[in-house]
Amino acid sequence: MAIVEYTKEGKIAIFTINRPEALGALNVEGMRQLHSAFTDFRDDDELLVGIITGTGDKAFSAGVDVKDYLPFVKRTHKPWKRPAGIMRGLNIWKPLIAACNGLTYGGGLELALACDMVIASENATFALPEVTVGLIPGGGGTQRLPRIIPRRIAAEMLFTGKTIDAQEAYRIGLTNKVVPRDKLVTEAKKLAEAICQAAPLAVRAAKEAMMRGLDMSLEEGLRLEDDFQRYIMSTKDFEEGITAFREKRKPKFKGR
Repeated sequence: MAIVEYTKEGKIAIFTINRPEALGALNVEGMRQLHSAFTDFRDDDELLVGIITGTGDKAFSAGVDVKDYLPFVKRTHKPWKRPAGIMRGLNIWKPLIAACNGLTYGGGLELALACDMVIASENATFALPEVTVGLIPGGGGTQRLPRIIPRRIAAEMLFTGKTIDAQEAYRIGLTNKVVPRDKLVTEAKKLAEAICQAAPLAVRAAKEAMMRGLDMSLEEGLRLEDDFQRYIMSTKDFEEGITAFREKRKPKFKGR
């Protein structure tokens, strides 16, 4: 049985972490499978949006499977270099939605933080507890969390390992929406379908401009935005969008 189930539904890719018995904790093989699935998603021009979720009602992901990870590191006799992923080393400009179906801790939260949008079930909880076992978040948590929520709230979560529930996560801007568990994937697909209606090249350009601009000054970001705008205005999709607007019809974008 695959640790990460990767399926395609039309233009939407769905990544399901299938280790409910381990609260969705990813072992080394699971990380490799996730990397392989993300790479396929990135390179498949027919896929426009990805949804990441977990199996069952208890957990999205508890992060890294320490029982599997630590012995692997010891066997290699050197620091292990994790497979590239969306947390670090693998840039994917297609939108990603995390559908958090329960406990979202450690590397699980870091995986969600690396997504563009997060929808949480009502029973979801979130934490970066690494400092309570003598570590710090190593999958981008120290960098992404304070870029998404207020810095002082991020500091409390990072320095204490505090757990917050779904409503608190929504209040501080960590999630886009909180829904009943049985509607979680449906809501994620609804959001994905809305994105699929837009011009795919424009969506990817908007994401890349947004993400790269976070590391720039405002003036640099505005110049980057101009560069992307010039590119987008040269595409067939732009011509189709303007023509459809004038003709008062729904555009038929083809990603060209």
